[in-house]
Amino acid sequence: IEAASDISPSIVAGGIKTALLTTAGGLIAGIILQIGYNYCVSKIDRIIAEMEESSITLIDSIILLQEGKPLIAVAEPTEPED
Repeated sequence: IEAASDISPSIVAGGIKTALLTTAGGLIAGIILQIGYNYCVSKIDRIIAEMEESSITLIDSIILLQEGKPLIAVAEPTEPED
């Protein structure tokens, strides 16, 4: 604008177009990456919950063995893999 020493809509529109295109590109990339991040966090949370349940079962089994009580095998339903 300063080099042209004139403020005309056609000169300003080129800069606005570039700014809007880069903003749209950044938003698209950000949304895609956020979806991937949320998927990974969800997967990790499920794994952590499963590990906590398994560790509780293991500790309960160890306590029963120390007390001399028989272990009762309980088949837990498994979730399908993603």
